[in-house]
Amino acid sequence: MAKLVVNDNCVGCGACAASYPDTFAIDDEGRSTVINNEETEAETLNEMASICPFGAIEVKNETSND
Repeated sequence: MAKLVVNDNCVGCGACAASYPDTFAIDDEGRSTVINNEETEAETLNEMASICPFGAIEVKNETSND
C-alpha cells in the first residue's frame, strides 16, 4: 500500500490543503502535514502529490525505507 509523505521541500504554500482539505493541513510550523492517508488508489495519490508546486509531496510504499 502506498502513502503520501511531505518532504523538506515544503514551504507551506497551502496548495495541497486548499485542494485536498480532508487529506492535508498546515501545521503550527506553517508546513503541510498529511492528516488522512486512507486513499489507496495510486492514480489519486499521484494526482494529490502533483498539486505541490515545490515537489514536497511524495507517494511512498509503506514498506519503503526511502
